[in-house]
Amino acid sequence: MVKEKEILERLRDSVVNLDIYGVQKACKDALAANVPPYKAVLDGMAKGMDIVGQKYETKEYFLAELIMAGETMKEGMKILEPYIKKGDLKVTGKVVIGTVRGDLHDIGKNIVITLLKAAGFDVIDMGVDVPAEKFLEATREHKPDILAMSALLTVTMTEMETVIKEIKKAGLRNKVKVIIGGAPITAEYAKKIGADAAAKDAVEGVNRCKTWMGIN
Repeated sequence: MVKEKEILERLRDSVVNLDIYGVQKACKDALAANVPPYKAVLDGMAKGMDIVGQKYETKEYFLAELIMAGETMKEGMKILEPYIKKGDLKVTGKVVIGTVRGDLHDIGKNIVITLLKAAGFDVIDMGVDVPAEKFLEATREHKPDILAMSALLTVTMTEMETVIKEIKKAGLRNKVKVIIGGAPITAEYAKKIGADAAAKDAVEGVNRCKTWMGIN
């Protein structure tokens, strides 16, 4: 029990300290000590990502650290994923996410995905330059709780309104929460186009999704 607690603390701290080697070593030690892999994810690395998110909110960490923490957790997941049985990790909610048509930026989106996965969300990544009809198709097929759209350019943010109109037209708008994010996005713009929320950064966006799913 002591060994398990110590390994979980090492996993948490390695993510916070952006220590990829430390995470890999702690993940291997967790498997060797028969720590359930899902525990290593939820009570180890995900706890670390929570702390990283808090440090980002208090300006102790910046975008570079947020990206690095995401990469650190990914390396740990590569080791643990083959050992995680279906159903071990309780799914918090389902999110379809993508960068809108005409926009090829994905750093912010990818950070959101890492944080969502750490919080237990099932994430369907649509990639970049996603047309409205693809968002609609994915909403129909996957029946997500949340649709998340990203845009970094002022000229592409209008696409978000197009997506919402398509979802409304298909009669699906009341079945999904819509959150938008990216440099030019404001709460006023979200309200204007009929989105449920705007996020100023990845941490705020994920916290909003968690609140919607009743886990904040």
